[in-house]
Order: sequence, then C-alpha cells, then structure tokens
Amino acid sequence: MDDNTPILVGIAQLEQRINDLGEAKEPVDLMIDAVKAAARDAGSSKLMKAPAVRVIRGIWPYQNPAKAVAEAIGTPNAETALTPYGGNFVQTTLNQSCLDIQAGKHDVIIITGAECGNTQAKAAKAKHDLNWKPLSGTPDIMMGTEVDMRHPAEQAIRLGRPIQIYPIFETALRHQLGLEVDAHLDHIAKLWSDFSAVAADNPNAWIRQKKSAEDIRTPSATNRPVSFPYPKFMNSNNNVDQGAALILCSQAKALALGIPKEKWVYPWTGTDAHDHYFVSNRDNLYSSPAIRLAGNRCLELAGVSVGDLDRVDVYSCFPVAVQVAARELGLETNKPLTVTGGLTWAGGPLNNYVMHSIARMAELLRAKPGDKGLITANGGYLTKHAFGLYSTEPPATPFQHDDLQPAVDALYKREVVAQYQGDGQIEGYSVMYGPEGPAKAFMACRLNDDSRTWAISEDQEVLAAMTHEEFCGRTVRIADNIGEF
Repeated sequence: MDDNTPILVGIAQLEQRINDLGEAKEPVDLMIDAVKAAARDAGSSKLMKAPAVRVIRGIWPYQNPAKAVAEAIGTPNAETALTPYGGNFVQTTLNQSCLDIQAGKHDVIIITGAECGNTQAKAAKAKHDLNWKPLSGTPDIMMGTEVDMRHPAEQAIRLGRPIQIYPIFETALRHQLGLEVDAHLDHIAKLWSDFSAVAADNPNAWIRQKKSAEDIRTPSATNRPVSFPYPKFMNSNNNVDQGAALILCSQAKALALGIPKEKWVYPWTGTDAHDHYFVSNRDNLYSSPAIRLAGNRCLELAGVSVGDLDRVDVYSCFPVAVQVAARELGLETNKPLTVTGGLTWAGGPLNNYVMHSIARMAELLRAKPGDKGLITANGGYLTKHAFGLYSTEPPATPFQHDDLQPAVDALYKREVVAQYQGDGQIEGYSVMYGPEGPAKAFMACRLNDDSRTWAISEDQEVLAAMTHEEFCGRTVRIADNIGEF
C-alpha cells in the first residue's frame, strides 16, 4: 500500500442520559469527548493534533463548531469544515476525506458530530433555556451546498416533512409489489422487529429491547399512529443524545504513531449520487436510480458482489428506505440489513446516524478480520445517497471514488402540473394523524399525459378507508388540489 493510503484508525460513540437538565452537556461537548475517545481507541493522543476537523451539521445554533472542537483538543489552527443538512453527509465527508489523505492534502482528518434531541425535548417540556454556546465564525470549508428539495407544487399543499413523504413512497411500493394492506403491514413490522433484535445486541443502541412485529404494527399508548402506514415505532427516533467521532489517517502516519494494525480499517471504495431533487420529477415513487447506480458502482470498483458482503448497514429512517435500497442493490430482506439496529432503535441523531453505523461496522470488522462491510447513507426524501465499502484487509487497489451524478441527471424527469382540474390516478399517498385520528391525506397522482400532480383530502370517510384499503391505482377527481372520490 502507498504511504498515503487512507485508514480509519479511531472510532467512538457516546450517549448521554440525563435527569437533571442542569447537568446536561451540549452537542459540541459530546463531539469533543467523542474525539478524545476515538484517539484513545486508536491508542495515540497525537492524532488529536489533526490538521483538519470536519463536523456534520446538526440541529443546534453553532456556526463553526469544528473550531471549538479543534481548540479543545489542542489543534487550534486546524482547517475547519461543516456540512449541509443530510443523512448522507457522514459517508460523503468520509469519501472526500479519503481522497484528501490520498492526495497528500492532510495526513490526519477528524470527523465528528452530535445531537442532544433528548435534552432538547426535556428542556422544551420543562420550559428550560439550555443556553447553548453560539460558536460564531465561518468554517474554512463547506462540504457541499444547501439545496431546496421542495417543488413549488409540493410547497403549495404544504408537503415537505419526511414523515409526510416517506409513507407516500411506502404505499407506492406496496402497490407495485401487489401486497394487501394488512400483509404489507406485517411485512414492514417484521423488518423493523428484526432491526430491533440487532439493536438489543448493540451496546451503543439507545433502545436495547427486541420488539415483536405485532407490537410494532399495533397502535398503543407508546406507539401512536403518526402517518399511515407508520406508527411511532416505524419512525426515526430523533429523541436521543448521541455523539460520535471517526479519525482517519494515512498509512505512513499510522505507522509513525505506532497505531496497532488490529485497529486499522481500510475504506476500499466510496460513491455518491442524488436522485432528482424534486420528488415531483421522479419517474416513479418506489425506486431510486441513484442508489442502484452509485451503490452497485461502489461494489464494482472494489471487484466484489453483493454475495461477497459479510455485513451491511442500510440507512433506515423509515421502512421504505430499507426496502428500496435492498431492491436496488439486490440484498435479501430476510438477512440482517443493519449492524446497529437502525434509526428507530439504535438512535436517529438526525444527520449523524451514519457516523454511528460506520463506527459499529468498524468494531465488527476488527472482531472478524477479512470481512467486508457496506455502509449506505441517505439524505432528504430518499434523495441524496452515499456508499462506502470497508474491510480490515487492504484493498487490491488504492481507495477509489466515483460520482454517478451525470448518469442520474440524464434520466427522465416527469413533468409536473401544479394546478389541475380533472381526473388522476393515485400513485402513492400518506395519511397524517392529528390528536383525534386521521386528519389529512397527501396524494401523488398520475395524469393521462403521464405528468404528475398533487392532491389532498380531509374527508373523514376517505381517510378512514385509506388506512384499511388500497387507494393506489384509484381514480380521484381533482380541483384546486382537493381530491374527491
């Protein structure tokens, strides 16, 4: 291997469970603690003198948290970086960091992130001001750009929250698979039960309790309906205080610092791509060309097939994200598709989940040298994707990366009609719940000319029926974005 071969040498995952809000650490403190723990994991405090510190953006007021981290760990002049929002950016940042090390730009790069959603929720309930530090300033580098992913036609009906959109994908996939409503609920509940079983064996999971499929699919006092077909237990769990850190360095640096080789995990390949930013423009609502192209390219670059993978962690904000990725990559859903337990059970610290999945993957690979593990990452509305292949064995060729965006951009973009009067056919839908039960349905509708429009319904009889009957494929009359049957 070349001296500049990038290696993941330090990993750390932390959590905070507090009863006294006055004792709660804020996210930047978890980042600092995680970086120190990652250096200890690698066996060298000298790694904290890294020339680059990169932070994954979170729901906090910081403008340049990487600067505060760098100062706290003794490298005040380090290059600082921050990402935009998106669950893909941990793997995307790691991909870029590998390229930077390989090019000789840096010999050590620290990546960290943290969220304190549990503390924030408790503080809001108690009307307690957390007084988190503003951490002003401008990072040296932005690892990407913020992009508006809401089409005007979607904005017009106030469609934009992930919990509104992912169920639309789920019902579209259900229809495409030809599953009955109850059979489909059984299917996704079993998938999520299997994820919970993995979390039960993960020492860093937020919820270490196996849940039965029946418990997951059945609404209860602790499992309220949120957006059909998803109750609470099928949603990402953002109510967590979790932080993590990854330390990458060159092979030459690892040897110079005497980092034990049993700590070394090689990133073999990485890829990135995003589907059409506007859901409205996508060909269909049950597939992801970007996952298919970028995910398979990640394996192709390494010269491995799906069958060669020993472990996989598929991004799991909602069940449909797992199913679509598995279908696009040729993964079997009856085999383990997570190493953490997923964002519901292991914890969903917003954009930073994948740092935990990489850290857990590295732990498991270290425990079984030679195994190969694939990480998938997703941001937006099944929009932004990144992939990474890892092993303790050195790759046959130096780290390789590919951006599949040109191939995705060349794909068909469906026309959108914002204002439509007439009949349409439902492609997918979600039913949002309020305190009293089903409150509003959002429907993606295909028109006779193959364009797409959107409609809503607040008809209580229709909403009730949508939670028990298949409405995809039905004809709906649309006027001023209101759908009637």
